Amino acid sequence: MDSHASPLTGKVAVITGASSGIGEAAARTLHGAGASVVVAARREQRLKELCQELGPARADWMDVDIRDPADARRLMGAAVERFGRIDALIANAGIGAYGGILDYSDAEVRQLIDTNLTGTIWCVRAAVPLLPSEGDIVLVSSVAGLRGRKDEAVYAATKHGVTGLAGSLDRELRERGIRVTALCPGAVATEFALGRGREGTAAQFARMLRADDVAQAIMTVLTQPRTMRTLLWSMRSMESEN
Repeated sequence: MDSHASPLTGKVAVITGASSGIGEAAARTLHGAGASVVVAARREQRLKELCQELGPARADWMDVDIRDPADARRLMGAAVERFGRIDALIANAGIGAYGGILDYSDAEVRQLIDTNLTGTIWCVRAAVPLLPSEGDIVLVSSVAGLRGRKDEAVYAATKHGVTGLAGSLDRELRERGIRVTALCPGAVATEFALGRGREGTAAQFARMLRADDVAQAIMTVLTQPRTMRTLLWSMRSMESEN
């Protein structure tokens, strides 16, 4: 390998929730650093357009509902079939909903839990048997996974679950050489930042992190020396008051 090549050259990353926001930014960043990417989400047209832009040589897509464990297994299997391996899972898919504990229907609460927490678990379970001894799992959680705020109780509960999942997985997988990181960004200026029950203004968006900021953090985690690991990374914009 060229001594000047990126540490990600020849690596393969599977990225969920990649049709927009952090997932899309991560796909562009990692692909630009030499990795092959398999992008997954439920919005097929956006995934197609992203892969067309990146080029078919090192990018592929799959329409996936991570709430279905069979879909998660199908995604990981397709990545191995297409590129021969998986080196990193970026479990980013999630939805936001904001409001009081009684503001949403049972079905909406279940959707939030099944997408943010259970879906992440399905993806991890599908990826772990396929990861090499120097693999990485990056779980995109939230600052809400560290301390919940008013009117986000169920959302915060799901993200606390993701953060706890990462901490336990680190202890389980470290001896195999697999690193596990929880990223906990504050508000990011994407469509996800609004979610159900929340409105935003241009001034509010200007104070938020950018999706590219979080994508750069993901690349930093993946390219750090194998002699170290980042367990949890909490980040906020310079304009954030919290």
